[in-house]
Amino acid sequence: MFLRLLFVLLTALNIAVGAWLLLGQPYAHGGISSDPGVAELRLLSESEPPEVQPTPPASVIATNPVASAPSPSPSYSCLALGPFATPQDLRSARQVLSAQATRMRSRQEQASQTSGWWVYLPAAASRAQALVEARRLDQHHVGDYFVVSSGDQSNTISLGLFKDPANARKRRDEVAAAGFPARMSERSESVPEYWLDMVVADSSHFDWHSLVRTSGIGSHSTGCF
Repeated sequence: MFLRLLFVLLTALNIAVGAWLLLGQPYAHGGISSDPGVAELRLLSESEPPEVQPTPPASVIATNPVASAPSPSPSYSCLALGPFATPQDLRSARQVLSAQATRMRSRQEQASQTSGWWVYLPAAASRAQALVEARRLDQHHVGDYFVVSSGDQSNTISLGLFKDPANARKRRDEVAAAGFPARMSERSESVPEYWLDMVVADSSHFDWHSLVRTSGIGSHSTGCF
């Protein structure tokens, strides 16, 4: 009786274990968890991450192959007009040329200008010797002179200051012919000059001559500013 009961229990236990192995683990045997034609349900953690496209370099992004080429930049030239003798002449030129210039500036410079030609006898060693030389000029009928008594030309005998160099040479030659060592030198003085600097977009079509009526004005290239 006991053996029969043990056999029945062992048989029931085997049946229970087999049922658990068969029905308790449905995915262990590769079964399908959903009906045919229905997409399989997956957790987000089981999904594969989407493929990330690489970011193109900045140089590629900045380049637009279909964009049209930019227009060439205009070329600029820098000119200096002058010299103007007075500030008023400079202002008048600036007014008539302002519409044609990109930038303008005015400036003043000091220039050396010829004031005349001086004819003279070189300075003597002393005032007394200079007066002796002056009396000799009188004896040879050479007039229009004076003895310089002060300054850096002291004891020099001045024979005249001339605007025309031809007249200065004539006076020098006449005194030299009388036996005196006459000399001739150019005298100069510092005078202000006024200039107008301009930056223009196309100097080949820039005609300032038709607008500036002041005589003696020229132009040359200068540094841009």
